[in-house]
Amino acid sequence: MTLATADRLFVTRRIPDSAMELLASAMPALQIRVNEFDRNLDRHEIITGASGASALICTLADPIDRTLIDSLPSLRVVATFAVGTNNIDLEAARARKLVVTNTPGALTQATAEVAVALILACSRRLAEGDALTRRGGFQGWAPLFMRGRGVFGKTVGIVGAGRIGTCVARTMALGFDCRVVYAARKTNPELEQSCSATKVDFETLMRESDFVSLHCPLTPDTRHLVDARALSLMKPNAYLINTARGPIIDEAALVEALKARRIAGAGLDVYESEPELAPGLAELDNVVLLPHLGSATIETRDKMGLMCAQSVIDVLRGREPKHRVA
Repeated sequence: MTLATADRLFVTRRIPDSAMELLASAMPALQIRVNEFDRNLDRHEIITGASGASALICTLADPIDRTLIDSLPSLRVVATFAVGTNNIDLEAARARKLVVTNTPGALTQATAEVAVALILACSRRLAEGDALTRRGGFQGWAPLFMRGRGVFGKTVGIVGAGRIGTCVARTMALGFDCRVVYAARKTNPELEQSCSATKVDFETLMRESDFVSLHCPLTPDTRHLVDARALSLMKPNAYLINTARGPIIDEAALVEALKARRIAGAGLDVYESEPELAPGLAELDNVVLLPHLGSATIETRDKMGLMCAQSVIDVLRGREPKHRVA
């Protein structure tokens, strides 16, 4: 199929040069417009920027809802620079026969690395120690100074046994001799065979785990899955890790649990009202806070950009994209 000269693409945030080069070489007639501001756009700004566009490359922060979809009648494809699609109204997209694609698999290892890093940072008080040392608080080694908790041989609970959860489980089991339990809708034979993981219900996982690592998608069923009640089930020496989506945790309830030391700590890479934090969260010394670094490696972000670019090329050329979700 020959590319129409009228085809236009709007990109809501700058993406790696490799993706832009692929688009330019494969589709030289494509008119590309990129958000010129170093910030996320609101719905109105996206509609304005994508007016008349055939394709949209968006991020997980963009509200691709029914209002936006209905406002862009020429749109044929939305390629999200993410795996999760909770910010996209897939039902509205299907009703419009609008193709939606994502980037599965590209960020599995990078996000798993951050989850494991948060486990270590929390249990061994690494961020706290760094801050103390920088402000001149390190006065020399002492037997009782800044003791944390060991990781080897502990129980790790994986909530959501997809690609990333499986990677974290395998790393902790094989690298740190951890016992792995997991809660998921379906049994994961690969996870059970590779690291002797045991499938349990969510409440059992919360009770038994020394580290609870969240890897489930954000859906109506998982919003505030970890609420005050779920937190009350955790051991007082357990840690909560979230590299999935912020609203899976009731952040206000987490702040209260951390303040009261009902759990030992938490490591967060995502937030309920990102980029804002729940009041009081930043002041706590038993939480490690990262600025959504899960997929932030050069290799991973390049791959995600190339996957988005290829999806746009495929749809505009009349081909079925590889990573279609709607």
